[in-house]
Amino acid sequence: MAQKVLLTGGSGFLATHVLKELLQHGHEVVTTVRSDDKGRFLLNMFEGQPLTYTIVKDISAEGAFDEAVKSDPPFDAVIHTASPYHFDVKDNKRDMLDPAVNGTTGILKAITKGAKSVKHVVITSSFAAIVNPSTPPKVYNEETWSDMTWEKALAATEGGIVYRASKAFAEKAAWDFVETHKPTFALTVLNPPLIYGPVIHQIASLAGLNTSNKRILNMMHGNPVSPGTPIFVDVRDLALAHVRSIEVPEAANQRFFFTAGIGTDKQMGDVIRKNFPDIAKNLRDDLSDTIPPYKFDNSKSIKILGVKYRSLEATIVDTVKSLQQLGA
Repeated sequence: MAQKVLLTGGSGFLATHVLKELLQHGHEVVTTVRSDDKGRFLLNMFEGQPLTYTIVKDISAEGAFDEAVKSDPPFDAVIHTASPYHFDVKDNKRDMLDPAVNGTTGILKAITKGAKSVKHVVITSSFAAIVNPSTPPKVYNEETWSDMTWEKALAATEGGIVYRASKAFAEKAAWDFVETHKPTFALTVLNPPLIYGPVIHQIASLAGLNTSNKRILNMMHGNPVSPGTPIFVDVRDLALAHVRSIEVPEAANQRFFFTAGIGTDKQMGDVIRKNFPDIAKNLRDDLSDTIPPYKFDNSKSIKILGVKYRSLEATIVDTVKSLQQLGA
């Protein structure tokens, strides 16, 4: 059944794929963007589709979503993907922690106050809210939570650590909000690891790539590859999961650890060597092949959301082709 959906951060790497899936599933969409330029790009991309946009310049500002959640006819569902994902952090609290937490609680407050028609809210969290690098469990699943503390996050000097903290605190704030305020909507949270896949959102240059795909670009060019978790998911599978989350009743009030499986840097490099001989000469010999000291359980996402995960080869091949089209 078609729904009217508010999608936040619609011009982002993941969100543009979510937008595409929503429209393909027959839903009507209003998306938030930071500027008219980004909104017009999406309207042109999905010309003739039931899509409009509204501008939210700063998701962490008090009341940022108060107007965005108002609609006639009213919204049935909200998918919240907007959150900072970058490691250019000068002030941990100001640049990463506050925007993530306030952006998440802010939209839940706005829905509770001004969009009582909303029956389902989906939030993009991250494996970062699950992972415990120092003492990993034997198997990661939806029951696992990051052991990050606010004190550790404020003191951290690495952007990656602050990012992990921001996702954990934002997700905890969302579940706490639901527990405390007992809103009329159900909450679903998706927790993906590194997200690879084709780029369809607007970027001015390859320098503006999402952080995960930048790792593949660096690999293609023989540059050092930043450390990353050796599990992955394809952006198209994750986008479908967001849409299924508002369509499948059993997804209500569930947390989904959403990963396709293992993808070490060396394994990704081997895929590139096999499928792109012209790039093979660029690949470094020191790509990490460290298998994680843990297993993962993604059975819940398969059972409830019905997603069939793409293979590492399919994901990396399509990512490289996409980057080549952008001039890589």
